[in-house]
Amino acid sequence: MKKIIMFSIVFLGAAISLFGQEEARKNLVISGYAEVYYQQDFNNPKSNTRPGFVYSHNRNNEVSLNLGLMKAAYETENTRANLGIGLGSYMNANYAAESGVLKNIYEANVGIKLSRKHNIWIDAGILPAHIGFESAIGADCYTLTRSMMADNSPYFETGAKLSYGTDNGKWNMAVLILNGWQRIQRVDGNTTPAFGHQLTFRPSDKVTLNSSSFIGNDFAESEKKMRYFHNLYGQFQISNQFAFIAGFDIGIQQKSKGKDKYNTWYTPVIIAQYRPNEKISITARGEYFDDKNAVIIASNAEQGFQTFGTSANIDYHILPNVVWRTEVKNFKSKDALFLGRDQAMKKDNSSLTTALAIRF
Repeated sequence: MKKIIMFSIVFLGAAISLFGQEEARKNLVISGYAEVYYQQDFNNPKSNTRPGFVYSHNRNNEVSLNLGLMKAAYETENTRANLGIGLGSYMNANYAAESGVLKNIYEANVGIKLSRKHNIWIDAGILPAHIGFESAIGADCYTLTRSMMADNSPYFETGAKLSYGTDNGKWNMAVLILNGWQRIQRVDGNTTPAFGHQLTFRPSDKVTLNSSSFIGNDFAESEKKMRYFHNLYGQFQISNQFAFIAGFDIGIQQKSKGKDKYNTWYTPVIIAQYRPNEKISITARGEYFDDKNAVIIASNAEQGFQTFGTSANIDYHILPNVVWRTEVKNFKSKDALFLGRDQAMKKDNSSLTTALAIRF
C-alpha cells in the first residue's frame, strides 16, 4: 500500500508540475466509488471462486469488495490527466498478470489537445478499454454483474490513443497503439505492438452506435499468433422508461505461428431495461459465448466453451449516489463445465447476487 501511495503522489506531482500548480488546484477533481457484494452459487462448490471465465464479482459465498476506487481527474481546455487506484476482487482477477504496484492501477494517463480549432487529442498511459459498452464501475452498467462478452475482452489497455471528435458531438474516432490485450506490461519476449480503432456515431442523444477493433499478437515471438477482433454495439433509449443494448463480438486467432489457419470465437448479447420511476429499474439480459477451440476461455470439454447466459436484476436507487442491486443469473453449457459440491461436473450454473454501490 505504501508503494501505491508513493506512486500516486509522484504521478500527481508530475501532473501538477507539468500543468502549473495553481491551475491544477482549480481543475483537479477527486472522486470515489465502492461496490460491496454477496454472491451465492447454487452449485455450492467447495471453492469460494466463481467459474474461471468470470472476472468481475467472482467471489462466492462471502461478502466481498468488487471495486473500491479513488480517482483524481485534472482537465483544462488543452490538457487532461487521470489517476485511479483500485482495490477489490475485480482488481485481483483482472490484474493478475501484472506485477507489484501495477496490480492496483485502475487508470493512469495524460492527454494533450493537438489543435486549437479542432477536438483532436493524444492520450497516453493506462486507459479504459476502447472496446465494449460495460466497465468495471457497476453503477454505470445496466446489469449488476458483467456479461461474458465484457469479462472476456479488455477492461483496460496501455498505450497511446489519437482521437478526434466533431464539433456537433455526433462522431468520435480514434486509433490506438497498445502493449497488448488487456495488459500494462507487454508479454516477455513480445516485441510487436498491437493496434486498435474506435468509431462512434451518435445521431441523437437517444442512440449510440460503436465499432471497435483489436489487431495484434499477445504472445512471445517464439509462439506468435495474430489475433483479429471486432466489437460492434448499439445503445438505444426508446423512451424515458425503456432502453436496450445489442452487441456482437467476433475474433479470429492463428492456430499456430506462421500458419494461415485460424480459430474463431464470437458472442452476441442483448440487454433490455425498464424504469417505472426514478428509483427503480428492472433489467434482463440474454447472451451466448461460442469458443469451441478455447482461444479466450480455457476448456477441456469435447465441444469447447459453448454457453448461454441469462440474468434479471432489479435496482433500487436509495439516494442519487447510492444504489442497491439484486440479480439472478444462469449459465447453461453444451458440456458439463461447472463444478458442484460433490465434485461432479454440471451443465448448469445458477447464482444470486446482491450489491450496494456508492459514488462520492
